[in-house]
Amino acid sequence: MIGDLSVDLLIVLLLVLLAEFVNGATDAPNAIATVVSTRVLTPAQAVVMAAGLNALGAMSGTAVATTIGKGIVKPEAITLGTVGAAAIAIVIWSSLTWRYGIPTSESHALIAGLAGAGLATAGPSVLLWDGWQKVLLGLVFSTVFGFGGGLLLVVAISWIFQRTLPRTVQSIFGKLQILSAAFMAYSHGSNDGQKFIGTFTLALMLGGIIPQFRVPFEVILLCSVIMGIGTSIGGWRIIRTMGVRMVRLERHQGFAAETSAAATIELASQLGIPLSTTHTISTAIMGVGAAKRVSAVRWNVVRPIVLAWLLTFPICGAIGWSVAMILQMVWR
Repeated sequence: MIGDLSVDLLIVLLLVLLAEFVNGATDAPNAIATVVSTRVLTPAQAVVMAAGLNALGAMSGTAVATTIGKGIVKPEAITLGTVGAAAIAIVIWSSLTWRYGIPTSESHALIAGLAGAGLATAGPSVLLWDGWQKVLLGLVFSTVFGFGGGLLLVVAISWIFQRTLPRTVQSIFGKLQILSAAFMAYSHGSNDGQKFIGTFTLALMLGGIIPQFRVPFEVILLCSVIMGIGTSIGGWRIIRTMGVRMVRLERHQGFAAETSAAATIELASQLGIPLSTTHTISTAIMGVGAAKRVSAVRWNVVRPIVLAWLLTFPICGAIGWSVAMILQMVWR
């Protein structure tokens, strides 16, 4: 297939892989932040586990990949430059926030970048409402189910184990948290990993390599490996923010946050809903902390994270639009 690639297509595919690498460095580490902060696993052990299970999760299906590739903008109305512009928007914004250790949503960056670039390419008619309904539903999933699930689960655990010695509770959930962190890493791959698989496949279709939107296994494997490498190389900054600075977690709290977030993400993946795994685990951690007391959450750490969430859509949309306009002028 390499011999059939044009220079334009090759550049766009490399940009998508670079965005997937950034996703691995800035978003995937959310999956293992709590298991590191509670000292159940060392950072090295957690990163290896996250890299492997993120890759496995990304291979588990194509529902989210299909939503991204076919449901956000009309594939027949955009160009390779549209996809390239979206990838550039992700790389610029996420690299900037990573520099300051702020976890951002690559899901929202990708969707906003595609929308902005699509508007520059084909106007408002390029947007598909069905896909955007799923995006909005993902916002509800990540916020309500993340926070509420984390809060309710940690309250239930505290009630069940109220007469158990703290040392015993720590021992039990030290083992259980390995499983919950593994579930979280897998679910991240099944949702976030698939988004870039869908984008890569969309580029292949626009470049004439495949006749219709169908996700090849080779694409799943390649994107999964690139995401795992990104986590291995650049994940610690985000782990520190999510797992250490936001809330000081005990092991049962880490288990509650990971389990509620992973269950929410996996449900969304099965429904083809592209939600933000960053939002989901962040709100789950906040819910777990708030169950103890509101002041347990370090809101001075949370504020820039929430601000970054709010800015992701307009900034990435604007970057995608600007880059797409420039690319149209250059390619003409």
